[in-house]
Amino acid sequence: MRNDGFDEFVAGWSGRLLRAAYLLTGDRGLAEDLLQDVYERLYVAWPRVADPAAYAHRALTRQAMNRWRTRSRRPVEAAYGAEHDRADQRADAVDALHERAVVLTALRTLPARQRAVVVLRFFADLSEADTAAAMGCSIGTVKSQTARGLARLRTVLPVIDDTRVISEDRS
Repeated sequence: MRNDGFDEFVAGWSGRLLRAAYLLTGDRGLAEDLLQDVYERLYVAWPRVADPAAYAHRALTRQAMNRWRTRSRRPVEAAYGAEHDRADQRADAVDALHERAVVLTALRTLPARQRAVVVLRFFADLSEADTAAAMGCSIGTVKSQTARGLARLRTVLPVIDDTRVISEDRS
């Protein structure tokens, strides 16, 4: 068969790639669509691809950034998700959802390249070299975009956390 190993790759990497796509888009449906597009491209290119994980991360990043440019807007803010509608959620689950929403909100404040670098480096756990390859840029660009992105996140996240801490202290 021409695409030996493709099914195994998809089975082994789907969770990680979907998580990266979700963090890049901020929406589960868009993330699934994005990943499906990437799988279609990867399937066609499979015989020529030496490192499928790097190819997939690069394609995810480029597709997400291209979607933002073509629509000339940031990704739509996603709701908490289906978990939010369950009546039997415990306090821990609600806290986890809140923290997830806080992180997604903070990520949405970043420009596309900074967001892509932060997602690939810290959520997809790629090295600087792998992130540079995925984004088609130099390692120096990855380093500078990471520094800028983290600096921006540091300015946004404490404000959100302070509000949460204050509301918890009043309880």
